[in-house]
Amino acid sequence: MSLFYPLLATLAAYLIGSLSFAVLVSRFMGLNDPRTYGSKNPGATNVLRSGNKAAAVITLLLDALKGWLPVVAVTWWGEAYGLGDGTVALVGLAAFLGHLYPVFFRFQGGKGVATAAGVIVGFQPWLGLAALVTWVIIAGFFRYSSLASIVTAVFAPAFF
Repeated sequence: MSLFYPLLATLAAYLIGSLSFAVLVSRFMGLNDPRTYGSKNPGATNVLRSGNKAAAVITLLLDALKGWLPVVAVTWWGEAYGLGDGTVALVGLAAFLGHLYPVFFRFQGGKGVATAAGVIVGFQPWLGLAALVTWVIIAGFFRYSSLASIVTAVFAPAFF
């Protein structure tokens, strides 16, 4: 099997992951750059600190989408190009790493929670749902996104 298609899919996933939707949505909606206030992290939670809930929700959904899309694209259409489960795993990792270290934004990205969630939903929808429910419960009770993310990351392997 040629390495061309797996490498091409992995590179495409990294580039998709490198799109910092927190920065792009904030620019489009006329908000300050999220890297200049709060945690200085380009993510949905920091965009929420701008006071614009719509921008935060859009950022969250687009960040999840950029993790989900490469995984699902390879899952649905990759077999015709010799792409299997290994490539599915690689593109998920590449999209996640693209969010953490985006080539378009000087390799300074977000924490990757929404993108990782998108990858998980693309890979295993029931696992993604279990992780989402865990995150919502912890965030609802304790009001800390970071705590909810950590608890979800700890429980996800057990759910799997």
